[in-house]
Amino acid sequence: MFVKICGITTEDDALLAVAMGADAVGFIFAPSPRRVTPTAVYDITRRLPAEILTVGVFRDESPSRVIDIANRSGVKAIQLHGHESPEEAIEISRSFRRVYKAFPAGSSLISRALDYPSDMVLVDSAEPGSGEVFDWTLVEEVPAGLKVILAGGLNPDNVARAVSIVDPWGVDVSSGVESSPGRKDPRKVRAFITAARAAAPEPYRGPDEMPYDWADE
Repeated sequence: MFVKICGITTEDDALLAVAMGADAVGFIFAPSPRRVTPTAVYDITRRLPAEILTVGVFRDESPSRVIDIANRSGVKAIQLHGHESPEEAIEISRSFRRVYKAFPAGSSLISRALDYPSDMVLVDSAEPGSGEVFDWTLVEEVPAGLKVILAGGLNPDNVARAVSIVDPWGVDVSSGVESSPGRKDPRKVRAFITAARAAAPEPYRGPDEMPYDWADE
């Protein structure tokens, strides 16, 4: 079970997530209470272990700006969380090979997920960052063959049930493990990761099962 802790705003919280066993940490460059600057993120990413996937989250930015911010921040992957077209994602993927798209649950655009340059797709609630749970059966609309990362309203109390129902490749959480917007709660982070991994039908075996081997970079 791949686990990403998103909405990281401080080095302490990034190191906390890593120490608790997260595979990835996410930094939000879109308008949000958890928005961070490229400079602040660079100071964090350069101190993290090489095997940790660092993800920049963008919404409706031009490809050139996404590439510029991502390069300055030192993130390894790009998560597109707006209305970005497959063509824009492909343009970004010429500079960053790990570019994946997030879709609101129930969106008709999910049918185009295979047009994007990744075998991963993130399914979120209609209002990302709201902490609201959506109807998990909507994940069935994702085209076959894609690795689903489930997000939207997950927390330590419901992640096990979500994993048992959806059987996703990974889970993504932000507000569900916070003490306040942008600040992570150590007990919630630990409980979330423990519950997600315990509910997975098979044990996660490490970077070799990821769609990309970022540890070599």
